Amino acid sequence: MSENWIHIPIMAVQIADMLLTNPNGVYVDGTLGLGGHTKFFLSRLGAQARILGFDKDEEALRMAVERVNDPRLSAFHASYTQAPQELEKLGLPGADGALFDLGLSSYQLDNPARGFSIVHEGPLDMRFDRQNPLSAEVIVNTWTMDELVRILTEYGEERRAVQIAQAIMQARRQGRIGTTQQLAKIVEGVYGGKRGKTHPATQTFQALRIACNQELETVENVLASLEKIVKPGGRAAVLTFHSLEDRLVKNRFKELSKTGGWILVNKHALAPQYEEIRQNRRARSAKLRVIERSRI
Repeated sequence: MSENWIHIPIMAVQIADMLLTNPNGVYVDGTLGLGGHTKFFLSRLGAQARILGFDKDEEALRMAVERVNDPRLSAFHASYTQAPQELEKLGLPGADGALFDLGLSSYQLDNPARGFSIVHEGPLDMRFDRQNPLSAEVIVNTWTMDELVRILTEYGEERRAVQIAQAIMQARRQGRIGTTQQLAKIVEGVYGGKRGKTHPATQTFQALRIACNQELETVENVLASLEKIVKPGGRAAVLTFHSLEDRLVKNRFKELSKTGGWILVNKHALAPQYEEIRQNRRARSAKLRVIERSRI
């Protein structure tokens, strides 16, 4: 099954160059996905190196372990916010490097059954962890008008948030909204059809995904606990794909650098090279920020 999904780890070379400072060190892959970054990192690391990989998506985690197929990887079905606890359980003083790739894997995006895709019909799900009771369908069908407007505005930066929320409220009076295509068509109706390359429901889908997975809260949580993950002299790299996440990371890294306990490795976000974007369109919105914990 795992061979069916093509996964290209974004900015793998740049991240490895900046993050893998100790060839036999301990590293955290905060979002293991299908194991692309970890597999590449292990090809550059020594025999004593270890990677702790975390993912809330049980199916993706299983495929990652199959694909990486390396005893140096320890995989955890958990949020990357659990990294401090797992490091402590293993008696490790911290990681030499930690990567937090905040994007969706190709498996999640391309599998209609997961409900992330706007273009393919599937259940309105969008949960990373199937054990999470809050799906996009629950939000769309049970949340109030005000709550819908709030997440569309805050998480989707959607300028037609009120009109879309009204259209959802009207549609659900006729019957439950249960599929991705139903929702996509509701948003299309607000916009008067598709225009340009970007689907009009893109920001709505983003808002729902962020809300049901509590993505921003999770990012804030891990940024607040970096000292419990990265040991002195170690580095943390964060790969973001939309402005909300990047703003959180940028501001937190600035705050940390002002304390004197951390040093910005790159003052400005790095972007993928043109050739990578040409080969992998999903890389086009990626931004990489790296920070190092002072040895003192």
